[in-house]
Amino acid sequence: MTTALVDVEGDEGPVSIEHAWIARSRRDAPLLVFLHEGLGSVAMWRDWPREVCDAARARGLVHSREGYGRSTPRRPGRQWPPSFMHREAKQALPRLFAALGVDTARDDVVLVGHSDGATIALLHAAMFPGAARAVVAIAPHIMVEDVSIASIERARDAYAHGDLKARLARYHADPDSAFGGWCGAWLAPAFRSWSIEAALDRIRCPVLAIQGDRDEYGTLLQVEGIAARVPGTHVEVLPGCGHSPQRDRPAAVTAAIAAFVAAHATTTTHEGEVTR
Repeated sequence: MTTALVDVEGDEGPVSIEHAWIARSRRDAPLLVFLHEGLGSVAMWRDWPREVCDAARARGLVHSREGYGRSTPRRPGRQWPPSFMHREAKQALPRLFAALGVDTARDDVVLVGHSDGATIALLHAAMFPGAARAVVAIAPHIMVEDVSIASIERARDAYAHGDLKARLARYHADPDSAFGGWCGAWLAPAFRSWSIEAALDRIRCPVLAIQGDRDEYGTLLQVEGIAARVPGTHVEVLPGCGHSPQRDRPAAVTAAIAAFVAAHATTTTHEGEVTR
């Protein structure tokens, strides 16, 4: 994907956010906004967002959050607080939309998030009812589990002593920024009591929750917890998948999202007629 930078207001002044558009010529189609995982970026999605947009006949917007990819790195010594995903949902995402001309009252926005990005998508839908037509939450986090902490501790060791830093350097201009922000927040003692379960009660849009049955960062309590609080949630559990079903079973995840978008998004024709 060809990326560009846009300046937005951050917590400590202006920051540049890397982003890419997909199939912008489909101007009346739903807009799928892809929100990456805790160590993700535009590049780490690879070509999968375009495949989803083609299957769903949709437009797409992909971006790297502050601290990731080619976006402005996290300032050395700055640590993301336990509320960092709430901040992304409430402040950073609306600021990005404003900078790029995305109007949630006009554009048929479907948030497609993975891992931390899925949590941000759920929080945004809870904070701004009506802003998203629907949410696709892939391997979401709604609470902290022991398995999550154990896996992040293993990642910390791999970053310090293995090749994880070198691998991340292919996708981030400053891998220390990306890894340190994510790992430091999740492993902070104050984060152990973190939960968004109560916020889920405020979600009013349809949710598709997807998780692999071998997810090393969370049990099925995550998607089951969403279904228990958001009426009408559709849960897809994919056998043999780890924490990234879109990489383990891309065709199945793409098909599920395309069907979900067709069922819940609207399209405005050039004549102004709204269709389902």
